[in-house]
Formats: sequence, C-alpha cells, structure tokens
Amino acid sequence: MAKEECLSQINKTGDGSILRNRKIGPLAGQTQQSRITSMSRVKSSQTAGHSSEDYTPSSNGSSAQLLVKRSSEYPSSVLLILVVLLSFSTRLYKIAEPPHVCWDETHFGKMGSYYINRTFFFDVHPPLGKMLIGLAGYMTGYNGTFPFIKPGDKYEHHNYWGMRGFCAMLGSFLPIFAYLIVLELSKFHTAALISATLLIFDTGCITISQYILLDPILMFFIMGAVLSMVKFNQQRYRPFTAPWWLWLALCGINLAGALGVKFVGLFVIILVGLNTVWDLWRLLGDLNISLMDIAKHFLARVAGLILLPLFIYVTIFAVHFAVLNKSGPGDGFFSSAFQSRLIGNNLHNASMPEYLAYGSTITVKNLRIAGGYLHSHWHLYPEGVGVRQQQVTAYLHKDYNNLWLVHRQDDNDSQSGNPDLVRHGDVIRLEHKETTRNLHSHRHEAPLTKKHFQVTGYGINGTGDTNDLWRVEVSGGQKGDLVKVLRSKVRFLHRATGCVLYSSGKTLPKWGWEQVEVTCSPYLKETPSSQWNIEDHINPKCMMSTLHYYLYSFVFFKVVTLFFLLLLCVLTVPNISLSVLKPSFLEIFIESHIVMMRGNSGLKPKDNEMNSKPWHWPINYQGLRFSGVNETEYRVYLLGNPVVWWINLASLGLYVIMVAMVSIIIQRGISLGQKRIEHSQVLIQGGGPLLLGWLLHYVPFYTMGRVLYYHHYFPAMLFSTMLTGVTLDILFRSADLLLPPPYSDWFQRSGEVVLLFIVLYSFYLFHPLSYGMMGPLAHEPGSTMAGLKWMDSWEF
Repeated sequence: MAKEECLSQINKTGDGSILRNRKIGPLAGQTQQSRITSMSRVKSSQTAGHSSEDYTPSSNGSSAQLLVKRSSEYPSSVLLILVVLLSFSTRLYKIAEPPHVCWDETHFGKMGSYYINRTFFFDVHPPLGKMLIGLAGYMTGYNGTFPFIKPGDKYEHHNYWGMRGFCAMLGSFLPIFAYLIVLELSKFHTAALISATLLIFDTGCITISQYILLDPILMFFIMGAVLSMVKFNQQRYRPFTAPWWLWLALCGINLAGALGVKFVGLFVIILVGLNTVWDLWRLLGDLNISLMDIAKHFLARVAGLILLPLFIYVTIFAVHFAVLNKSGPGDGFFSSAFQSRLIGNNLHNASMPEYLAYGSTITVKNLRIAGGYLHSHWHLYPEGVGVRQQQVTAYLHKDYNNLWLVHRQDDNDSQSGNPDLVRHGDVIRLEHKETTRNLHSHRHEAPLTKKHFQVTGYGINGTGDTNDLWRVEVSGGQKGDLVKVLRSKVRFLHRATGCVLYSSGKTLPKWGWEQVEVTCSPYLKETPSSQWNIEDHINPKCMMSTLHYYLYSFVFFKVVTLFFLLLLCVLTVPNISLSVLKPSFLEIFIESHIVMMRGNSGLKPKDNEMNSKPWHWPINYQGLRFSGVNETEYRVYLLGNPVVWWINLASLGLYVIMVAMVSIIIQRGISLGQKRIEHSQVLIQGGGPLLLGWLLHYVPFYTMGRVLYYHHYFPAMLFSTMLTGVTLDILFRSADLLLPPPYSDWFQRSGEVVLLFIVLYSFYLFHPLSYGMMGPLAHEPGSTMAGLKWMDSWEF
C-alpha cells in the first residue's frame, strides 16, 4: 500500500518519464469514477487559495517528488539550451542576404524610416510593429534615408541588418516559447521537443522571421501571451503571490503588444478571454472560496487583462502621434482637422479666407473617413461603364488634380474688386482646374454603386450644359448663410436630377487607378458620405494687393496704399486661423482606427501577385515570392517545409480521433490505468487550448472580405505545431496498448528518432527556399531544387 501511495504521489508531479516502464492499474477497491472524483476533490481543496506545497502527504512521497524534480531539471535545461541555440542559429544565418529589398520590406522598412524622420504616414495596421522596426534601425545606425521604392533595390551602404536582425531575434523566440508552452501543458519533454523541432526546421517560419516584416513581431507577442497565460494557470493554487501577479501582468502586456502590431492580435485576446471566463467560472463553483475572494479574482483580472492592455495600447498611439508630427504621404487619408496638427502641412498654423467666394480655387474633401478629395484626371471611363466621359473620383492623397474653380451658374463672376461670396442655396459650377472640364452628372448608372448616377467631367474650357449645375447646401443652414471654409458641412445637389454628390468608399478597378468611386446619390439623407468641406481656399481677388504694390512701387505712399488694400481684403473676406481646428487626442485616436479599418477592408491584390484562399494554407498549396523570378537572380520563396506542414495537417485529424476515442471510453465507464488517465488529461486539457487557438487564428479568415495572403496562416500554424507535439507524443506513449514492454518503449523511441530524421532531412532538401537559390529553376535540369516541386502550384 505504501508503494502504491508513493507511486501515486510521483504521478502527481506530472512527469511521465518515471512511469514509462511501469503499468499501473486501478487501486484496490477503487473504481474509475471514484478515483476521478477523488482527484477532483484534491484539486478543489487546492483552489481555496493554498499552495500545493502545503499538501505533502509523507516523507516517502516528498522524497520521491524531490527525486523526480531533480532528475527532470537537468534534461530540461539541456534541451532548452539546445532549442535556443538551434533557433537563433537557423534564423540569424545569412541574415544580410540578399542585400536588396525583399517583398514587403518595401512597406515596413519605409515606415521604419518615416519614424526616424518623424514623417506622418498611413498604414492599415496599428503602429507598434513599425515603431519597433524604426527604433531597431535607429539604434543600429540606420539614418532613415533609404527610399524603399520597390523590391530588388540594392541597400548598398545603408545599414539594414539591424532591422532584419531585430525581426529575426523575435522570430527566434517562437520555438523557445513553443517548447515552454507545450512543456507546461503536457509536462512531457518529448512533446515540447517535438513542437520546437518542427518550428526550428520549418522553412516558412525561418523565411518570415528573417526580413523586415510585422509577422515575427506579431507572433512573438501572440506566443508570449499564450506562455504567460499557461504560466498564470499554473499559479492558480498560489493566488495573489508575486509570480501570480507577474504572469498576469505579462499576459496583459503581450496582449497589448499583439493588438498593437496587427488587428489579428484580437484572436489571441479572445483565446485568453475564454480561458479567463472558464477560470472564473471554476472559482465560482468552488464553495471553499468566499464571494469576496471571487470578487478580488475578478477585479485582478480586469486590471491585468483589460485595463493594463488598454492603457498600453492607447499609450502606443500617443507615442505614435507625438513622434510623427511632420506632414507626409498619409495626410490625405485624414480629416482637415487632423492635418492641421502636422508640421509642414498647408493647414498647419495657416490662415485663409474664411468664407467661400466665387472665383476661388479650392479642394473639396469628403467628410467620410478616408472618403478622399474630389478629383479628376484626363482618363475617361472605359467602354461599358456609363458614358465614356472624363473620370471623376475621390483621391486619398494631396494632388494638383484635386483643384477646382468655383463659378456662378451664368459664368459671370463678379467683376468688381471685391470677391463675391457663395451662400446657402446658390447654384454654382465647379470647373476642374487642370482639364477645364466641369463637374457633371446624368442619369447613367454609376460604375460600382448601380442605384446611383455616374459623375463625370464634361465640357471644354468651362463650357458645358445644364447638367454641370449644382446647388450648395450648408448643413443646418438657411438661405443666404455664408459657406465657411473648413467648418461648414456642405452638400452639392445636382440641379437637373436632384441627386447629391457622394463618395461611396468603394475602390475602383485598375482602370480607375484604384481610387474611390464618386457618384450622385438619389437618396438625400445627410450622411458623411454626402457631406463635404472646403479645405484649401485661394481667392485671387485677395491677392490684388500684391499687384497693386508693384503698380504703385514708384508712389511715395506705397506703404500706406498697401496697408489700405490689405485692410480692404480682410474686411471683405476675413481670414480664419486653422488653429481652431486642433482636435483632441481622443478624436484623432478614434479617427485613426476608422481609417485603418476602412483601409483594411479596401485592400486589393498587387500587380502580378496571386492572393490565396484560407483552404490553401494548411495544405501548403502555394507560397510567396520574396525575391527573384529568374535564374540570374537571388531567389527566396516563402513556403513551409511540406513535411512539417503535412504532419501538422494529419495531426489535426489524429487529435480529433484520439479525443473522440478517449471520450467514448470515459463515457462508457471503461476502466483506465493511472497512466491512461494522465495521458487523457494531457490530450484534452493540454491539447484543447491549442486546438482552440488554431481555430481562432484560422477560421475567421473565411469570413473576411479583404484580400488574403499565405502569410496570414502563420499564427495559426504555431498552434497547429504545438498541438502536433502533444498529439504525437501521446500517440507514441500509447504503444503499450498494442505492444508489451520493452517493445513498446523501443517503438516509442524509434518513432521519435524516425520523426526527427524525416524533419531534418526534409529541411536539408528545402532549406534553399529560405537561404536563397540561384541558377536553374526547379523544373530545369541542374537545379538545386530539381525533383522537389511536389505541387504544380509551387513557384520556385
């Protein structure tokens, strides 16, 4: 009996290596159900807030437990060191090659430069990843001057290795985190080692970690959050201790980091949230814990997993806005008020005539976030798209083609020296300054929004027809009210059809240069899409003082004359200082998120680049070209090690089958040995969160309307790989169901060795995908990848 008690205590340590050669059956006089019930009672008593160290049943049990602990520490440390060395060496190898821009480095390297130069830009992702890339470049001597124009551009003397090295170092932590997570969930070193090995020798994980990209930074925070979560769960029997608070806070910090890099960080937040809800529900069902203690647990989790991440996330944006204080290429995506805070923007600390006047040159900006500037260009609508007249679009960047002239409907602007002001209810004509064609609409179908009318540019030198006339309406205004520059919300109603000028927010195809569709909507409800404001405003009649200055340059009283002329202009059309538009932090924080979300939904595939579908990803159907397309170029191809990915895919199905079998056995009340109970708990309680993590990071992509790429699967692939480690390890350990000892042990060791050999050999075959290829392509004789193009969809 004492022997069985000792063995039972050893088993509670969770180290299966001690039990590997011993088959333990049910304890005498105890049924399967009663043993499970007794185990749950022990756990329930421990959740009352006591440390598990308080439950040492005997000196024999304590000695055995200490022996197991000491015997497991040494191999654990050695294996972890081995994982660290292999992970960093595979990621940092040839980090400087190729010495030119690869794939999306053209975006994120450029954005790192913007941070160094403090130049404002727009991106569809939150700023943390780009900020860290910029900081890494700055700290390693990069000065932010490389233009990052297109893939293939040589870096030459520019210091780019710091940014690549930073991403590679974060990517190197992924196998390490996987090892620690699986070790915590399963307590089996072999399971943890399998997971880490699959990630270390996966060509896809290596490639995506070696370049200036957001993906390794995102995955670092995702895995950090999961590791913190499982470490925190292990502290459940020691609540409110220093380690308990530490892992709770680290989990919150990593959640903020994941969301601060990409919005898909929301998926790991959901995973941690579900784990937290389950944990609180378990505490609520423990009658040994008072309601006051439950309230403390709840408030601690609110503070650590909601308030702390929210504070960090908002702080990230505060730093982002503080650093990027200079005007840049992203200005046009944001409102006039937002732009007025950017140094170098034409709206920053500027003043202009306060009221719109006839004869003015203006830009007209839609009030929908990312609605764009009213824009036209020489290109015509293609055949079959309405009438083949000049295109009118909304453009998100500042451009000379955004300029329009304001004319009266009868073409007779005031000839007096004073500018005539535009008022609510006036009928005007807008002439495009560059092409001299009028803003025009008619009862032809809009390109994309079929229930709206087409808007075009029509006429020559401002001469058109009655379909060029628009009535100006100020939101909340009355007839005769003046149109205020920047501050008035204006609608333009088409006189002939009664529709209203509208920015649909839809992106036009290639023929429309992927600009935003402008229509004339028959639905007259006031919305931001149908409201506009006058942003730039130049009136030549207020510049007459300069002309008069030169005309009177020989007059003795020229200074006095100039003063009175300027005073006359100011009294006629007083100027407004744009400092009145300065927005609050909360306003720009909200606006930036609306712009990012709309930008995300409007993403389109790049030229000559194939997008992929979610079902392609688990089967490794198609990769991505990072660099090079022909035999003379240095080629890098993002593709997962096919052996690793197909093992992961098979393990997903195997895991579901194994869990189903265990569930049926338990439901039928079939007697299991202590070892089987332990394995089933690891399979369900350890593998369950990993399966949920894979589902959360994969399934939502089926519902997304935006363009998708292969690299979006890599966060889900991390969970799939960790689940593979748990599944295969339990499968190997279950060999004694069919084979007696010692054959079952031999089968287990042989299976592990064969798996390791297959992974290493496949890495040897496919490693040129990550570290670069030159010479003949895979389908040509003499290629280093000859015979390895196992799927026609692979493009190396």
